[in-house]
Amino acid sequence: MSAVVAQSLHAFGLRSHVANNIFFFDEQIIIFPSGNYCVKYNMDQKWQKFIPGSDKSQAMLALSISPNRRYLAISELVQEKPIITIYELSAIPCRKRKVLSNFDFPVQRFTSMAFSPDSKYLLAQSSPPESNLVYWLWEKQKVMAMIKTDAQNNTVYQVSFSPQDNTQVCVTGNGMFKLLRFAEGTLKQTNFQRGEPQNYLAHTWVSDDKIVVGTDTGRLFLFESGDQRWETSIMVKESTSVLKNLEMMHESESLIEFPTLSSPVPSFEQILETNGHSQQSMPQVFAIASYSKGFACSAGPGRVLLFEKMEEKDFYHESREIRIPVDLQSNDPSQSDKQDILCLCFSPSEETLLVSTSKNQLYSITMSLTEISKGEPAHFEYLMYPLHSAPITGLATCIRKPLIATCSLDRSIRIWNYESNTLELYKEYQEEAYTISLHPSGHFIVVGFADKLRLMNLLIDDIRSFKEYSIRGCKESAFSNGGHLFAAVNGNVIHLFTTTSLENITNLKGHTGKIRSIVWNADDSKLISCGTDGAVYEWNLSTGRRETECVLKSCSYNCVTVSPDGKIIFAVGSDHTLKEIADSSVLREIPTFDVVYTAIVVSHSGRMIFVGTSVGTIRAMKYPLPLPKEFNDYQAHGGPITKMFLTFDDQFLLTVSEDGCLFTWKVFDKDGRGIKREREVGFAEEVLVTKTDMEEKAQVMLELKTRVEELKMENEYQLRLKDMNYSEKIKELTDKFIQEMESLKTKNQVLRTEKEKQDVFHRERMDDLLDRQTRELQDLECCNNQKLLLEYEKYQELQLKSQRMQEEYEKQLRDNDETKSQALEELTEFYEAKLQEKTGLLEEAQEDVRQQLREFEETKKQIEEDEDREIQDIKTKYEKKLRDEKESNLRLKGETGIMRKKFSSLQKEIEERANDIESLKGEQMKLQGVIKSLEKDILGLKREIQERDETIQDKEKRIYDLKKKNQELEKFKFVLDYKIKELKKQIEPRENEIKVMKEQIQEMESELERFFKQNTQLELNITELWQKLRATDQEMRRERQKERDLEALVKRFKTDLHNCVAYIQEARALKEKVRGLFEKYVQRADMVEIAGLNTDLQLEYSRQREHLERNLATLKKKVVKESELHRTDYVRIMQENVSLIKEINELRRELKFTRSQVYDLEAALKPTKKFQQQEAPEAGPSEATHRIAPTMRLNEQEEMGRIIEMQRREIQSLRDQIQEQEQVPGFHAIGGVRLPSLGSRIQSIVKLDTEVPNK
Repeated sequence: MSAVVAQSLHAFGLRSHVANNIFFFDEQIIIFPSGNYCVKYNMDQKWQKFIPGSDKSQAMLALSISPNRRYLAISELVQEKPIITIYELSAIPCRKRKVLSNFDFPVQRFTSMAFSPDSKYLLAQSSPPESNLVYWLWEKQKVMAMIKTDAQNNTVYQVSFSPQDNTQVCVTGNGMFKLLRFAEGTLKQTNFQRGEPQNYLAHTWVSDDKIVVGTDTGRLFLFESGDQRWETSIMVKESTSVLKNLEMMHESESLIEFPTLSSPVPSFEQILETNGHSQQSMPQVFAIASYSKGFACSAGPGRVLLFEKMEEKDFYHESREIRIPVDLQSNDPSQSDKQDILCLCFSPSEETLLVSTSKNQLYSITMSLTEISKGEPAHFEYLMYPLHSAPITGLATCIRKPLIATCSLDRSIRIWNYESNTLELYKEYQEEAYTISLHPSGHFIVVGFADKLRLMNLLIDDIRSFKEYSIRGCKESAFSNGGHLFAAVNGNVIHLFTTTSLENITNLKGHTGKIRSIVWNADDSKLISCGTDGAVYEWNLSTGRRETECVLKSCSYNCVTVSPDGKIIFAVGSDHTLKEIADSSVLREIPTFDVVYTAIVVSHSGRMIFVGTSVGTIRAMKYPLPLPKEFNDYQAHGGPITKMFLTFDDQFLLTVSEDGCLFTWKVFDKDGRGIKREREVGFAEEVLVTKTDMEEKAQVMLELKTRVEELKMENEYQLRLKDMNYSEKIKELTDKFIQEMESLKTKNQVLRTEKEKQDVFHRERMDDLLDRQTRELQDLECCNNQKLLLEYEKYQELQLKSQRMQEEYEKQLRDNDETKSQALEELTEFYEAKLQEKTGLLEEAQEDVRQQLREFEETKKQIEEDEDREIQDIKTKYEKKLRDEKESNLRLKGETGIMRKKFSSLQKEIEERANDIESLKGEQMKLQGVIKSLEKDILGLKREIQERDETIQDKEKRIYDLKKKNQELEKFKFVLDYKIKELKKQIEPRENEIKVMKEQIQEMESELERFFKQNTQLELNITELWQKLRATDQEMRRERQKERDLEALVKRFKTDLHNCVAYIQEARALKEKVRGLFEKYVQRADMVEIAGLNTDLQLEYSRQREHLERNLATLKKKVVKESELHRTDYVRIMQENVSLIKEINELRRELKFTRSQVYDLEAALKPTKKFQQQEAPEAGPSEATHRIAPTMRLNEQEEMGRIIEMQRREIQSLRDQIQEQEQVPGFHAIGGVRLPSLGSRIQSIVKLDTEVPNK
C-alpha cells in the first residue's frame, strides 16, 4: 500500500435526495449524509466524525436509525447491486455490525427502511417493478417474511413499525395505505382502503394504533386501527411579513446569521415525477414527525405547521407556523424561502426541531421560541451555514489566508475558512458561475460567469466586482503563483491579463478543441494546458509560443498538473491512464483500473500525488509513481470529482464534486518524511473595507451615540419619578411593619411562658428515661459477657486450624519447587515431540475441519430451532426460581441482622489475623512471579523455533526463484547473442552510406566557397554605388540650404510689404516705403545674372538626377535577382546538410541503443555467473560464452573509435575553412539574410561523439 494517507477532516454539504437524511444521535449530535459519508456533527462543539460508505459505492439511497440510537442502517448501490450495511454507533469508531448483500429474491434498490422498537428486526422496501417489503431478523441475516406491496408498479415512499409492537407495520405510497401484521411467518394486511386512493407521501405513528398521513394535495388524515377518524386540509398562506423580515435582516449585524426522530422521507425527484400533473398551488406534505404534544408536518414550500392534540377530543388543531427565513444574499430574495422541506426531526428532549430542504440546506429552531411568538409565524435559522445546492464547478485556495473559494451551478460564490471550518462570505448572482480563482493574498477573486469574466474584491461583508471582461462562458481560470498575472480560458484560446494594469497581455492560440485545464509552473514562466483535442501544450510566456507539445487525439484530457521543478507534466483523461510527460514525449502510462481520472494534483514537496475519479473516489500515491495498485483509495464523494487542490503548506487536501459537497482532508506520510512546511509568517488577518462603508458606519455610530444620550436623559427622568413613588410606598410600609412588630412582641411573651412550662415537663420525663436505660444496660452487659466467652472459645479453635493450614501450605511450596524443575524438562521434551506430530496432524485436521464445517452448518440450523424452544422452557424455570429465591432472601435478611451484631465483635480479632495472612500472601506472590518468568522463557523459546522454521522456508523459496531466474536469463542471453550478430550485419552498409554522405558534404562546401567569392564581388559594387549616393546627398543638402535662405528672404519681404499696406491711404508715405523696399531687395545687374544662372543650374540638376535614378533602379534589380539566386542555392545546400546530419545522429543513437542493451545483458548475466560458480561447477560452457561477449565488445569499440577519429578530423578541417572565409573582408550576410553558423551544429556532433565512447 501507498505511504501517503488522507484523513477526512470536515465536510461542507448535504445530500438531500437520500431518504430520511437527518436525525439525532443524542441531544447534541446529529447524523446526516454528505458525499459518500454519514457525518456525526456536534452542534455545540462544532466537530465532525465520519461513518464511511461501502467500497465502490455508487449512491446512498436511504438511512434509518434504531429507536435505542445504537444502530444505523444505510442502503447503497455497489456495482449496480443493492447493499444494506448496519453500523454500531456506540463503538468508537463506528464499526460495521452486519452487511446484507446476498439476496434470494430479485431487487434493484431499497428506497426505505425502518427498525423495530426493540431494534432486532429491520423493514426494507424495494423499488418497482419488484416492490417487495422484506421483514428481516438482521443479526442472523434471516428473512422472516416478504410480501409484494403493490402490483401496479406504484412507488412506495415510506415504511415504519408501530412504536410499541414489533409485528405491526405501516406502508404508504402512491395510491397506497396499508397496515400489515406479522404472524406465523407471513405479513397480512389488516385494513381495507375506502374512498378514492390518494398519493400518500409521508406518515407518522402518534400512538400505538393511531397514524397521521399526509398527501400531495395538502390533506392530513388520522387513522385508528385502519379506520379514518379525522381529516383536515392545509391552506396555502402567503407570507404577509416578507418586508418586515427583510428589514429585520438588514438591521442584523452580520452578513449571514449562523446558528448558535425524523420520519423517513421519499426521494424528492421521485415524487416530482409522480406528481408532475398536480397543481403547483397545492401544498405537498413531504414529511411528518410526531412529538409528545402532537405532530409537525411540512405544508408547502418553506413552511412547517405544528398540530397539538385537543384536550376533550382525540382530534388535532393547528397551533403554530414556522417558516424558512428570506435570504438577502440570494439573487431573488422573495423566492429564497420557497424550498420544499423533505425531512423533519425532533431532538430526544423535543427542545429543537431540525429540517432539511430540497436545496441541500439544514435549518433548526428551538421549540421554546415557537411558544414566545404569538400570532406571527416563527422562523428557522441555519444549523451551520448556507450550503451549495448544485454541482460545484470551481475551487481555489490562497497562500496568505486559510480560505477556500467555491462556485457552483446554483449561481453562488462562497468563501470558506478551513482553519475554523466556517463560511466567511456568500453571495448569489443572476448567472451561473463555471470557474473561480483566488489571488495568493486572499483579497481578490476571478470568476467566470456565463455572460462575463469578473474580477472581484473580497470585502469584510461583501463580494464586489471592480473589472469585467467580455469573455462568455469561461470554464477555467487561474492566478499565477506570484499573483501578478491571471489566465482565463475562452473556448480554445487562453487570455493572459496583468493584475496591475488589468490589461490583456497576450492570447495563447493552438488548441483545436475546448481547453479543460490550465496550470502555472512554480516560477510563473510557463503555463501548461490540456484539452478535449488530446493535446498537452507547455507555453513560454515571454515569447507567447509553445515550448513542448504532446498530442494524442484518441484521448480527451480532463486535468493537467506539473511537478514543483517544472520538468514533468502529469495528465489524466478519458483513456483510463495517468500520463507522465517530459520533453514532448510520454515517459510512463499508469493504468487506472476501469476508472476515469477527472482531477489530479501534486504536492509542493513533490512526494505526493492525489487523483480524483469519475466515481467520487480519491487515490493517494507517492512519487516517484509506484507499481500498479500501490495506492490508497478513499470513497469520498457521491459523484465525479470536479476539482482538487492542496494548500500551500501541503497540510490539507481540498476536493469538490458534482454532488455539491466540499471536503477537507488531513494529509499524512507513513514513511515519517516531513510533510509540514513551517510557515515563517502566520496567516494574514487584514480585511478589505471600502471608504464609503467606513463613512456610513461612522455616521451610524454617531446616530447611535446621540440616541443613547437621549435614552439616558429619559431614563434619569423616569428614575426620579420612580424614586418619588417608591419613597411614599416605603413610608406606608414602615408604618404597617411597626404595628405588626408590636403585635408580634406580645405573641412572643405568651410563647415564652408556655416554653418554660414545657421545659419543666421535659426534665422530669428525661430523669425517668435515664433510670430505665441504666437498668437495661446492666442486663445487656451480663448477656454479652456470656456470648463473648463462647466466641473466644471458637476463636481458639480457628487459630489452631490456621496454624495447621500454614504448615501444609509450606510443605506444598517445597514440593512444587522440586516438581517444577522436573516438569519443565519433561515439557520441553514432550512439546518437541508434539510439534513433530502436530505438523503431520495439521493436514489431517484441515480435511476434518472442512467436513466439520459442513456438519456445523447443518447442526447450526437445528440448534437455532432447538434454542428457541429451550429459551422458552428456561424462562419458565427461572421465573419459578426467582420467586423461591425472593422468599428465601426475605428470611435471610432477618437472620443477617442478628449475625451482623455478632460479626462486629469478631471482626476486630479477624483483622489482626488478616495482617499475618497478608505477609504470607506477599511471599506467595514472589513465588508466582518466578513461575511466570519461567513460563515466559518457554514461550520465547517456542517463538524462536517458529521464526527459524519460517526463515528456512523463505530461503528455500528464494533459492527456487533464483534458479528460475537463471534459466530465464540463459534464454535471454541466447536471443541477444543472435540479435548482436544481426546488428553487426546492419552496421556495415550504414558505414558505406556515411562515406558517400561525406563526399557529398565536400562537394557542397566547394559550392559554398564559390558563392562566397561572388558575394565579395557584389559587395564591392554596392560600396561604389553608396559613394555615388553620398555625393548626390551632399548636393541635395546645398540646394536645400539655398531654398531655406530664399524662403527667409521672402518672409522678410512679406513682413516689410505688410508694413507698407498700413500707409495705403497716404500716397507719399507709401511711395517712400516702396522705394525703400526696391533699394533693399532689388539690383538690376544681379537680377539678370541670377535669372540666367538659376535656369542653367536647374536643367543640369534635373539631368543628373534622372541619370542617377536610372542607375540605381538597374542596380537594385540586379541585387534582388542575385540575392534570390543565392537564397535558393543556400537553402538547398542547408536542407541537404541537415538531412545528412539527421541520418548521422540516427545511426549514432542506434549504436548507443545496441551498446546499452549489450551492457545491460552483461550486467544481468554477472550475478547468474557467480551463482553458477558457487552451486554448480559443471557450468563450464556458459563461462566461455561470457568471455566471448566482452572481447566482441572491445573489437566493436575499436572500430567505432576509428570512425569517430576520422569524423573529428573532417570536422576540424571544416572549422579551419570557415575561419579562413570569415577573415576575408566584406564576408557578411546578403540582403539582410544571415547565414547560420555551422560551428554550433559541429560542436553538438563532437559532444555526441565524445559521449558515446565514454558510455
